[in-house]
Amino acid sequence: MSYPELSVVIPVYNEESGLQALFDRLYPALDALGLGYEILFINDGSRDRSAAILHGQFERRPDVTRVVLFGANFGQHMAILAGFERARGNVVVTLDADLQNPPEEIGRLLAKMREGYDYVGTVRRHRQDNAFRRLASRLLNWVRDHSTKIRITDQGCMLRAYARPVVNAVNACQEVNTFVPALAYTFAQHPVEIEVGHEERHSGTSKYSVYSLIRLNFDLMTGFSLIPLQMVSIGGMLLSAVSGFFVIVLALRRVFVGPEAEGLFTLFGIAFFLLGILLFSMGLLGEYIGRIYQQVRLRPRYLVQAVLEKREDRAPTATDSPPPERSPTLAPQASRSS
Repeated sequence: MSYPELSVVIPVYNEESGLQALFDRLYPALDALGLGYEILFINDGSRDRSAAILHGQFERRPDVTRVVLFGANFGQHMAILAGFERARGNVVVTLDADLQNPPEEIGRLLAKMREGYDYVGTVRRHRQDNAFRRLASRLLNWVRDHSTKIRITDQGCMLRAYARPVVNAVNACQEVNTFVPALAYTFAQHPVEIEVGHEERHSGTSKYSVYSLIRLNFDLMTGFSLIPLQMVSIGGMLLSAVSGFFVIVLALRRVFVGPEAEGLFTLFGIAFFLLGILLFSMGLLGEYIGRIYQQVRLRPRYLVQAVLEKREDRAPTATDSPPPERSPTLAPQASRSS
C-alpha cells in the first residue's frame, strides 16, 4: 500500500453551516502543495446535518477524503486520537473545522517540518477572540507553565503538524483523558512554534465554554505533572507548622493573660481559611484519583459508528503494522485537480 505524504485530521461537531466554506478553501490549498494527501474528517457525534454533508463530500472526493463517524460526542481530543490512529501520512496536521485557522497556512507548517523539526506548534497572530477569553487563556497558560514541563504558548490553537514517529508514539498510549498537543510535545525531539493567521469564526459558536477550558487545564496539570500534589503537601506542612506555633502562642496567653474573648472572630476566620484550603486539597487529590478510576475501568475511549473510505484505504487493524517511520521529505508530487 502506498502512503500519502500528508494527512489532515479535522474534528467536526455541529459545523453544518461552515463545512462548505471549509471545503472550498481546504481542497484548493492542499492541491496547491503538490503533495499526495488525505483528509480525515472525524464527526464527533454532531446533532445537526454535519454527518450528511461529510458523506456528500466523501462521494465527491473519495480519492483523498475519509470520514470517521462517532456514535456519540466524545470530545475534540478523542476525535483527534481517532484520526491519528487512522492517518497514514508521513506528516499529520490537525485543523479545526471553524476556519479560524486558515487552511492556507498548512504549507508554512510543512516548510518548517522540512527543516528537521518533528513537532510544529502554532501561535495565533492578532487573535480575534474577545478580551475575556484572551485574559483567561493567558492566566491558564501561566498556571500550566508553572505546574508542568509543557511549553506551549497558545494551547487553544489546534493547527499543528506532527511527524510520523511522534504520531506513532501517541498512538501507543492508551490514556482516557489527555490533551493531544501536550502529549505529543512530550515525545517530540525537535519541537518548534511559528505564528499563524487567525480569523473570526466563519459561523456558529465556540464549543469551548469557560468550564471546558478550566477542565482542560485540570487535565493538563494532573495528566502531565505531580507538582500540584507536591505543592499541596508542602503547603500543608507549612500550615501545620504555623498552626502549631499559633497554638503555643494562644496557650501562653491563656496562662499569663487569662481567658480572652476578643479573638473569637479571628479564630473563626482562620478556621474557615484553613477549611477552604483543606477542601481545595481534597478536590485536587480527587482529580488524580478520578483519572486513575477512569483509566482502570478500561472502557473504550470512543465508539466508531462507521468509516467512509475506499476499500484500498481501509484503516489498519490491531494485527497490522503501523505506517513506517519515514523522514519528512515531503517531496512534491503531481498536483491533483480540484
